[in-house]
Amino acid sequence: MNASDFRQSIKPWILPIAMLTGVLFHNYINIIAFASPCLIFLMLLITFCKVTPKDLHLPKIIWILLSIQIIGSLLAYVLIRPLSIDVAQGAFICIFCPTATAAPVVTGLLGGSVTLLATYSLVSNVCVALLAPMLFAVIGTETDISFIQAMATISLKVFPLILSPLALAFIFKAFMPKIHRQIADRQSLSFYLWAFALIIVVGNAVSFMMKEPPSKIPEMIVLALVSLIACCGQFYIGRRIGKKYGDKISGAQGLGQKNTVLAIWMALTYLNPIASVGPAAYVAWQNTINSIQLYYKNRQPKHSPNACRH
Repeated sequence: MNASDFRQSIKPWILPIAMLTGVLFHNYINIIAFASPCLIFLMLLITFCKVTPKDLHLPKIIWILLSIQIIGSLLAYVLIRPLSIDVAQGAFICIFCPTATAAPVVTGLLGGSVTLLATYSLVSNVCVALLAPMLFAVIGTETDISFIQAMATISLKVFPLILSPLALAFIFKAFMPKIHRQIADRQSLSFYLWAFALIIVVGNAVSFMMKEPPSKIPEMIVLALVSLIACCGQFYIGRRIGKKYGDKISGAQGLGQKNTVLAIWMALTYLNPIASVGPAAYVAWQNTINSIQLYYKNRQPKHSPNACRH
């Protein structure tokens, strides 16, 4: 087995190993937590070097996915609220949360449309930044943060991380094509950067849940189960919608892969803090699904017509 074959065979196991590492060493994650934005920036820069400005457009599938993200989150909240407000808030944030900044990276690895996911990630995050203050004012707990402050804070946490690498990739393409080409040819690096970032995300999620009192364990279990249902449901619905428009992978990743770091922060800031267990558990569920998808993707023959888009 040569080095290339070895890397392909081990790739599906890298994400579970990263998650396990985050669990085992969660007490020490704060030492390297500062690197998370840098890692996301770098892997998005590598991914966006495959995107050209003329490819960025708004097809119908984007509006359908966005409608499900917003309407679905409100519907879940309304249906669950009579049973438990905390669980309803957890379900809401797991669905309302925007697409992960890493979603275009994973989509590219699975053979979906990086351009579509890059566009949807931008649209999804913009809509959440605009709608979150209004919705949290209705369903959230009382806070001292105004509407403008809330929108500005969310925007400052999301937009630079997405727009900066996209702009830099376009600058490289226009003025430094050799550097642009060298970065574009090294797409595999984004996967390993993502795996390292995942260690930090999982470690932070575990550290948060460990701080909750034992009396909250039953509610945390319910929140984790609701999070699992929300995760599987969104991947399934996104895949069905994507199939209709010729790209199952992009539909699934766009709707199912969430910016859980932002979701946890929003839940801690605007909702009952216990609701943040939902997106914390979502970290494990979505990356387990991604690992399974990568495993089956790598098992497909390279000459198979379904190997690139399925």
